[in-house]
Order: sequence, then structure tokens, then C-alpha cells
Amino acid sequence: MQGTVDGFSYGLVTPVAAFLMACLGGALGLRCTTRSLRHRDTFKAGWLALGATSIGTGIWTMHFIAMMGFSVRQAPISYDRPITFASLGVAILMVGIGIFIVGYRGATPLTLVTGGTITGLGVATMHYLGMAGMRLHGEVRYDTLTVALSVVIAVVAATAALWAAVSVHGFLASLGASVVMGLAVSGMHYTAMAAVDVRLHGTAAAGSGDSATSLLLPMLIGPGVFLLLAAVVVMFDPLLVMGEPDWQRPGGRGGHPHHLPGVPSPRRAAAYGEPANWSAARPAARSGRRAAHRGTYRSQDW
Repeated sequence: MQGTVDGFSYGLVTPVAAFLMACLGGALGLRCTTRSLRHRDTFKAGWLALGATSIGTGIWTMHFIAMMGFSVRQAPISYDRPITFASLGVAILMVGIGIFIVGYRGATPLTLVTGGTITGLGVATMHYLGMAGMRLHGEVRYDTLTVALSVVIAVVAATAALWAAVSVHGFLASLGASVVMGLAVSGMHYTAMAAVDVRLHGTAAAGSGDSATSLLLPMLIGPGVFLLLAAVVVMFDPLLVMGEPDWQRPGGRGGHPHHLPGVPSPRRAAAYGEPANWSAARPAARSGRRAAHRGTYRSQDW
């Protein structure tokens, strides 16, 4: 028997909430990735890991908030807990691989495509593994072409997100990139859900496992952690929000001689007792001394 599928049981509530979670995870993840690329310090791996965890958890949270609005009218739906949380691990792992490739190999076209492909495949794998954890008295089938389209959207969105982490500067631009990423991830999800076809097996029966309502608590904990991390990061590292102006980079736009290709040069920190604009002030001081010496020589000639 054909099941009647409804992806918007609560109207626009679940799509909007899912979109906001995707934007939140993307914003924090992109800024953490930017922080690791611009500053080659001992915490580079930590920033990359935080970025991967933020993006992966944000996408996972977005998926299951959206799935709360998914229903089959003739059959109740429940979820298998191990498979559900295995999809979270897959998302974080594969997103992490893509981010670490860009973080340590530089933002060249090859690394962006490679990292974006791995990250996008991770997003798609998370989605369909999460769908495999859905339990109902029937069989879930997929349209092959629509599934392929959803995977392509995931790869393109992930590649664009990694490019934005390297190229986008400033708060407003980063906010715009996060919104675009949220739209892309949400578009991937609902494109994949458009491929779903449910065939019921006779009389509907209650599924086993955890219901969608019982998964609400961990999904609420995730956004709370995101907000806390975002507040701490912004409080102690304003560079993540404001970006880094060109005049603070050593050598202006020329960059540092040992930076990775495609990655902005790290900023030189002033030594103790050294003025903040030391790199700019030192050439000015030298030119001033030279002018003074020339004036002294001229006075001696007289």
C-alpha cells in the first residue's frame, strides 16, 4: 500500500528552525576554519577540529529538526538510536577530513575541490544513514536521479563553504556566507526528501526504538553548546568576527614568504614593549633618521 508522505507536518516551523541551525553551525565552523588558516599557531588543529564538529553537528541537528516535520499518515515513525547517532559521527569525521585537508595543504583549487567533495559526501552520507535509522511498518524507496541531485548539491555547497572560509572577510560577509550555506544544506535535505517513496506492509503497527520526540532533548543541547562556543570565541578572539585588515599583515598584500598557497599570511605579534604598529613605524623611523643625517651633512658643508 502506498503511504501518504508529509514533509511539513508542523508547517514552516521545522524548516525555519532547521535552517537556523544549519546557519549557526556553519557560521561557527567557517569562522573557526578562518582562524586556523590565518594564524599558524599551536592551536591550529584545535580550531580545525572545533570547526568540523560545529559544521557536522549543525548539519545533523538541522536534519533531525526537519525530520520532526516528516510523517506518514498511515504509520507511526520511530528512530533507532545507534544508527541515528552513528550518522552524527560520520558527519563530523568526513567534514573533519575535508577541513583538515584545506587547513594543512592550503586553499588551492585542488585542495578546495578535494576537501569539498569529501565534506559533501559526508553530508549526504549522514542524511541517508539517518534515514536508514527511521523505523516504520513499511519500506522506504528512493528515486535515483533525485538522490544523485541531492549529492551534487551537497558537494557544491561544501566546496563553496570551504572557499568562503578562506576568501570571505568581515562580519557581514561571513554572515552572508553562513546564510548561503544554510540555504544550500536545507536545499540538499529537502531535495533528498523529495526522492522518498514509502510502501506500507499491510496494517500499520507502532515502530520500535526512540520516537522523534525523544530525540528533541539532544537536539536542544546541541544549539545550546553552539551558542556558548560562539559567545566564548567572539569574546576572546574578536578577529573571528571582524576579520583582519590588510594593513595589519606583514608586507601588506605581499604576504609572508612561508605561507601556504591561497592562505592569507599570519599576522606578526608585537614583542613586549614594542608598539602595535611596529612594522609600519620602523620604516618611517628609518626614513626620519636618514633625513636628519642628510640635514646634518648639509649644515657641516656650510
